[in-house]
Amino acid sequence: MSDQPFRGEVALVTGASRGIGAATAVALAQKGAHVILTARDTKALEKVEEQIHAAGGTATIAPVDLAEPDGIARLATAVSQRWEKLDMLVINAALLPELTSVADIDQIAYNKALTVNVLATQALIGNFDPLLRKSGNARIIGLTSSVATSPKAYWGAYASSKAAFEVLLDCYAQETGNVAKLRVAIVNPARTRTTMRARAYPGEDPMSVKPPEIVAERLVALLGEQFDSGHRETVNHS
Repeated sequence: MSDQPFRGEVALVTGASRGIGAATAVALAQKGAHVILTARDTKALEKVEEQIHAAGGTATIAPVDLAEPDGIARLATAVSQRWEKLDMLVINAALLPELTSVADIDQIAYNKALTVNVLATQALIGNFDPLLRKSGNARIIGLTSSVATSPKAYWGAYASSKAAFEVLLDCYAQETGNVAKLRVAIVNPARTRTTMRARAYPGEDPMSVKPPEIVAERLVALLGEQFDSGHRETVNHS
């Protein structure tokens, strides 16, 4: 671990128990960051933590259900009691409701998707804003989907939640751009080998799309760059 540009920095990654979130957490730790791993599955988080520690990195697990009332507030309180600042926030966790026509959207499932994909995003920003502002070089990356800006039939529930997700991040970028040392980027990972994609495309050969590590590599590289707040990009490597 000789190349550690993020040594002394603290990163929080949501949805860190598997897929892009887990790969990003591991990659950040390899670059020297102390990574706070957040997701619902404690055992899966522990496996990621063990992988990081085995490679010589440092991490802390913080199991949280983003849909649980006050869960994010409790997380922020716990983090602020241990660390004086938060340097990086990777908002990766998302919920994909059943793909169906707009007329047939299940209200309960849609409400949960909006809670995880939209309300939790605002709660993360609201509760961690004070710690981010103490960083001096805070970066936020939000993982989105192409359907947020290019809607497709039967993707209405998920697409609308990710569209709202993007608007929140864009507005926050504009609100903080000139008054805080804080930058926001929105990244579309595109076709990636994840559990969510397997659910959306059950007939697809998973080996035909890129692994999460490719996305994680780009996210970590971006976090080390001086990108403009409001930056957007797509990880097209396959």
